[in-house]
Amino acid sequence: MCDRHSNHLTSRYRVLQAIVLKIFVNKHCCCYLVDRPKLAENYTEDTWLKLRDAVGAIQNSTSIKYNLEELYQAVENLCSYKVSPTLYKQLRQVCEDHVQLTESLDNLSFLKRMNRCWQDHCRQTIMIRSIFLFLDRTYVLQNSLLPSIWDTGLELFRTHIVNDSAVQKRTVDGILEQIELERTGETVDRSLLRSLLGMLSDLQVYKDSFEERFLIETNRLYAAEGQLLMQERDYLHHVARRLEEENDRIMSYLDQSTQKPLISCVEKQLLGEHMTAILQKGKDVFEAFYKKDLAKRLLVGKSASVDAEKSMLSKLKHECGAAFTSKLEGMFKDMELSKDIMIQFKQYMQNQSEPSNIELTVNILTMGYWPSYTPMEVHLPLEMVKLQEVFKLFYLGKHSGRKLQWQPTLGHAVLKAEFKEGKKELQVSLFQTLVLLMFNEGEEFSVEDIRTATGIEEGELRRTLQSLACGKARVLNKNPRGKDVEDGDRFNFNNDFKHKLFRIKINQIQMKETVKFLHISSFPTYSSLCSHVQKTTQKHLHHR
Repeated sequence: MCDRHSNHLTSRYRVLQAIVLKIFVNKHCCCYLVDRPKLAENYTEDTWLKLRDAVGAIQNSTSIKYNLEELYQAVENLCSYKVSPTLYKQLRQVCEDHVQLTESLDNLSFLKRMNRCWQDHCRQTIMIRSIFLFLDRTYVLQNSLLPSIWDTGLELFRTHIVNDSAVQKRTVDGILEQIELERTGETVDRSLLRSLLGMLSDLQVYKDSFEERFLIETNRLYAAEGQLLMQERDYLHHVARRLEEENDRIMSYLDQSTQKPLISCVEKQLLGEHMTAILQKGKDVFEAFYKKDLAKRLLVGKSASVDAEKSMLSKLKHECGAAFTSKLEGMFKDMELSKDIMIQFKQYMQNQSEPSNIELTVNILTMGYWPSYTPMEVHLPLEMVKLQEVFKLFYLGKHSGRKLQWQPTLGHAVLKAEFKEGKKELQVSLFQTLVLLMFNEGEEFSVEDIRTATGIEEGELRRTLQSLACGKARVLNKNPRGKDVEDGDRFNFNNDFKHKLFRIKINQIQMKETVKFLHISSFPTYSSLCSHVQKTTQKHLHHR
């Protein structure tokens, strides 16, 4: 199986799709009222030879000698004469005979060869299924114990290639080697890693074959690195950079299921194992770093366990005293009080004469407890503004004398979107929300159009557009294409967006840690966070 597909296969595949659809519909609308004629002598054997030649041509990327409509009709004829079980076995066997990977190559070349085999195998399975579609939709569908032709293709690839111990070891060794090179500063082919790890995930062997070894290697690397660099003056900056790099790997090519164990491993080896020494180096620096990280986990719901967070807080209290942890404990208290306030607010909203289409969740943050966040004014949709005012009236009615300051930089939302493939839910930041909602009002916008409409600061806007149009989940199209956002770029809604998940988290691209948190003047007593906003929209995006 090699990557030698020519253009005629692609064009013939499109023709075949149209033929298959036409024949399948027409044949099922017919009613046969006459006796079927007997098959000609040797028809079954001769027809199978034709089909086998066609499958071989697809597998070897050569021209198919027979008319595709004729091949499809031949499969239907054989199925009509009760030859389906034999035909299915023969097809499975010829596919199984072809699946192999025998070349001896260096690690990177082997990975590229493996990826070509996987891509070829998927394309070939799709074409073979198109010819045998009648068999797949009748005999196979009626036998629940038989895997479909597509699932059979996956099963054969998994059994004869990925589950081969030598092949699996070389594949995973090669992937781990590339990740190690990237961690040492080398540039690697991320698209190749994304494709191969996606293959392991599709074949349902990602966790057992790759993730366990990956986490072991990660643990080993950062345990040694922590011991080596702990005494460096800018150690905490190094830790922050490493965490940012690992999060970037998750966004680029690792499966999302790896995020929690990976980040936990890095934090444990670079922070948890050196807690006493870090605290001795500088409690103030550590408090600022830990507070920012804790705030992010609490507000975005990324904490793996509240009990684990409180256990860590207890250790800090024991090591540094109650004064050191009082603000951190205040952050937890704010989160708990906010839950009670939201219960009261929802009851309050039920008694309003004009119920809102937005489901709003607000976290009330005591300014002295939390990190300082740069204030930013943005242009919210009128309905959001009205609901903010309703909440403000409700809250200040219970707590007079307090002052609220909304923090749009911390907000996030769940939007319902409609694509050609179907409905999806997008878990996005408030900035991403404001940009996406614009495409209910128009088809295409420039960078300047979006900046004027949303009021988002220029640097933040470029990162937001980059996350929506240049990342893994591209719900917007950018013209011209490219990984950076330029002044002349224009954007439109990607109606052809596809994703295997129903709810997709689109990560916001962050500023560098050194400039992300800036000092601001203190406000009296309280600030607030608009953390969950769900918006009714008209064309592509809908409320939950």
